[in-house]
Amino acid sequence: MSSQILLRATAQFCKTAKSLQRTWPPFISAQQSCAIHIDNPPSIPSLTTSYAHGISDHALLSKTVDQCLQASVERYPDREALVFVQDGIRKTFAQFYQEVEQAAAGLLAVGLKKGDRLGIWGPNIYEWVLMQFATAKAGIILVSVNPAYQLQEVEFALRKVQCNAVVCPTQFKTQNYCEMLRQLCPGMDAASPGGIKSSKLPDLHTVIVIDSQQPGTFHLKDVMQAGTSQHHQQLQDLQKKLMFDDPINIQFTSGTTGRPKGATLSHHNIVNNAYFIGMRVGYDWRKNVRVCLPVPMYHCFGSVGGGMVMALHGITLVYPSAGYDGHANLVAMQKEKCTFVYGTPTMFVDMLGQRDLAQFDLSSVEGGIMAGSPCPPEVIMKAINVMGMKELLVS
Repeated sequence: MSSQILLRATAQFCKTAKSLQRTWPPFISAQQSCAIHIDNPPSIPSLTTSYAHGISDHALLSKTVDQCLQASVERYPDREALVFVQDGIRKTFAQFYQEVEQAAAGLLAVGLKKGDRLGIWGPNIYEWVLMQFATAKAGIILVSVNPAYQLQEVEFALRKVQCNAVVCPTQFKTQNYCEMLRQLCPGMDAASPGGIKSSKLPDLHTVIVIDSQQPGTFHLKDVMQAGTSQHHQQLQDLQKKLMFDDPINIQFTSGTTGRPKGATLSHHNIVNNAYFIGMRVGYDWRKNVRVCLPVPMYHCFGSVGGGMVMALHGITLVYPSAGYDGHANLVAMQKEKCTFVYGTPTMFVDMLGQRDLAQFDLSSVEGGIMAGSPCPPEVIMKAINVMGMKELLVS
């Protein structure tokens, strides 16, 4: 089978040369609606609604994040959803969803409510994905915080979006998250959990620490057990009030042209983004898809291209390590029989540059997605020829 390079297009053009030669029908003003007729020449925009869509063989999905995950749980309860190689964590769809419900009820139990903003600050760990779907089920807006943020950067981000809660590990590498939060909230140690008050972060009242008990904070394991039958009922009732166009995620730009800007995304945004990514790569027809996912979760590539695609298409995500490690990626691909791998061009360069690359059996890898920055053609060809990737989607 000859290698294929699948290039992502930002718009769908005419499918055949014949369609390029067709005679266009005269513009009919009565056609004006929320639809953008991509087979017609441009016309003066006259949209009067907040939604516009192109004509496609596949309609946009009008589902919430939780509805998508629940559908995959019902179809593939015993299939592995998540594998964290470094931490030895494995969860089937059924096991994962049970903990998502527990976490969502726990968030309600500690005082969070629909529309609140919860920042997840940390590397690629199981709790990141858990919070991604627990907040969505509870109608809480997840704020994706760069795990490398320093004191002033995290203060700006949390204050900008009026964050009510933060979930984080105690520290990661040189980043001491709890210590930075203490500097931003000087009275945190003396506060009761859920009762933090700070002039620098006036909206923040709750800190949940993943891996240790810290003064003034909740431990995640306690939050997981905090939900009572009342909170589970509240969670069930809440599902009737959640709408697919509700805001559910805030992601920050990199800040290369000024301070980072928070982009607010709805269920509709990320569900359909993930849906069409999966369709483009063929996850809807491929069997036993296992994706090696070294890209960061705080970025759209990891959380939408990874987490949301898992929820929609029922694929398995394999996380090699909490922080990027090129060698760990190769170990994970071989050990877990990954069929796809995600990465930025520099990640692929790093993997291709591993001295013992030839010793790894990567025969299970069918393809991958390379995105995040311009992709040099030589890197693409080397990934195909050296790593044996038959298909590579460049986004």
